[in-house]
Amino acid sequence: MNTDQTHNNPQPSSQRMNWGKLLSSKRFGQEKYHDERKHSRTDFQRDYDRLIFSSPFRRLQNKTQVFPLPGSVFVHNRLTHSLEVACVGRSLANMVANELSERYANEPWLPQLQEIGAVVAAACLAHDLGNPPFGHSGEKAIATYFSEGKGQSLQAELSEQEWADMTHFEGNANAFRLLTHQFNGRREGGFALTYTTLASIVKYPFDSLQAGTKPKFGYFSSEEDSFHRIADDLGMLPLNNEKTRFARHPLVFLVEAADDICYQIMDIEDAHKLKLLTTEETQELFFNYFPEEQIERMKKTFEIVTDVNEQIAYLRSCVIGKLVEECVRVFVEHEDELLTGRFNKPLIDFIRETPQKAYQACTKKAWEKLYRSSDVVDIELAGHQIISVLLEKLIFAVENPDKSYARLLADRIPKQYEIKSEKKYERIMAVLDYISGMTDVYALDLYRKIYGMSLPSL
Repeated sequence: MNTDQTHNNPQPSSQRMNWGKLLSSKRFGQEKYHDERKHSRTDFQRDYDRLIFSSPFRRLQNKTQVFPLPGSVFVHNRLTHSLEVACVGRSLANMVANELSERYANEPWLPQLQEIGAVVAAACLAHDLGNPPFGHSGEKAIATYFSEGKGQSLQAELSEQEWADMTHFEGNANAFRLLTHQFNGRREGGFALTYTTLASIVKYPFDSLQAGTKPKFGYFSSEEDSFHRIADDLGMLPLNNEKTRFARHPLVFLVEAADDICYQIMDIEDAHKLKLLTTEETQELFFNYFPEEQIERMKKTFEIVTDVNEQIAYLRSCVIGKLVEECVRVFVEHEDELLTGRFNKPLIDFIRETPQKAYQACTKKAWEKLYRSSDVVDIELAGHQIISVLLEKLIFAVENPDKSYARLLADRIPKQYEIKSEKKYERIMAVLDYISGMTDVYALDLYRKIYGMSLPSL
């Protein structure tokens, strides 16, 4: 499930971003080692590999996507979702690269353009790394702890910007922090990814104060300088004189499209496996993407493929293929608007009428039958309680280091997190770093231990 919406409102610009600058292999935090030598793997391919082998990426296997983690029926978790988004993102970007290569055949940076498949795939792997446990409800639980819960008492001790970071807590901004922040004992530059890959995950290129009443923004105040360094180097367009709002990097739109395609279509398939949707309902939702003559040809496949789950998988693959083609067309047709900051909505909003109506029907059905199902709501309720308690106890621990119980709790927090910082904002952010990195199972286990409901084996 994806509830993200774009809140940028770019104004037309006479300036134009340039692919030659936008596609940079410079590594964040490792700039002094940058060179233009050819390697067996490109820097963008290294980004992808670096993410695949990272601990935060592996932990996604135990983070909720929408439905509770698998029992007897396998459904998607954050890990499988991210891998599928990366596959779709690579296809989108490779097709875009092929189209744009004809347009820019004589440009010296043409080889870099051919690498956008690796960039987008890596960004897709990273797009959910900052999400806390228990899906989007985890984000809401953190934000409302400060805006409505016991965390309200901290407001007077934080700046307006810092308080906005807390009350708008956002997984996208947290992913950028995870990838760029130098945690204790770690190297400068965090994951040391390329500037282009990092820019490609920032869906909302503005800070929390610019978000207003919306819950979405791109980076915490602690990473503002980092984002500006990347944006300036890549030639991303500022949309106001204060440079508090930027036009998106164009590749963000491909990452977003891959996510939009996967969460919507794969959630429908999962709902069918869980019997929340009948086979007939699911087939109708998928057939709606195609004209009648194509539907008749697709039905002939059912004469060969008689397994019901395989039939749904076949239809799902056809739908994804259709949406990929449509989003590539939209990107290529609107490339000039993307490069001048005048395009500000998801690519999926501009696909043709037939698939657009079908996509909207899937969205409507998902909200009716999936996202408000009892199992999903139960996860949200439990997650809200667990995260609220962990926040309360762990913030107490870092703010009261002289108290005996606080020291016991603080000992649970790994040394990489800066809980002894002189700044309150950084101490609280350290707690958020710790909690947001937890899996669902780890968060539940710590919650039980705090309440004495679970003990190590004796």
